[in-house]
Amino acid sequence: MFYRPQEGHGLPHNPFNALITPRPIGWISSRNNQGTNNLAPYSFFNGVAYEPPQVMFASTGAKSDQNNTKDSLANIEDTGVFCVNIVEFAMRDAMNASSAALDKDFDEFEHAGLTPVDCETIDCARVAGVPAALECKLTQITTLPGQSNRVAFGEVVGIHLRDDCLRDGIFDVTTFSPLARLGYRDYSVVRDLFSLSRPDD
Repeated sequence: MFYRPQEGHGLPHNPFNALITPRPIGWISSRNNQGTNNLAPYSFFNGVAYEPPQVMFASTGAKSDQNNTKDSLANIEDTGVFCVNIVEFAMRDAMNASSAALDKDFDEFEHAGLTPVDCETIDCARVAGVPAALECKLTQITTLPGQSNRVAFGEVVGIHLRDDCLRDGIFDVTTFSPLARLGYRDYSVVRDLFSLSRPDD
């Protein structure tokens, strides 16, 4: 099968995001200028640089109570900071609950039954108990082609690691089973690992 996206695929559901899998989930926490916390998962997320450490997440679509964007980006544009919370399998239901399209002044931490904890280096909350959290300062927001497609880049200025996830000096993902996004409404869990040495190692 071959199709041109602008002409449609003729399938019951769009296959595009099922092709790029698995995708890590950036559980993005932010805070508006009135002090209300916000939390939402984004699967167009990844690390993009080592030195200094940097991450990105992309937001697609908009909410009716925001100006052509979603709460996360609106807050980040105003405050210049955000936090990436790493999602473990045990928190899958809370992560899903935080994806609800709630009013911009509603706190998703409260909605999902989560405890907010203040970050160390930025004025933002993080999710208590997550395996890791990355405190970020916004470096740029880039507008992409299409309606309400934007990418936020941030420099990581503080990193929280849960103590039980460290084994022999290594952050061991098998201790918490990271959640990954597939296509449609499907997810996966990372439990099995193998190593490959690079040719120039």
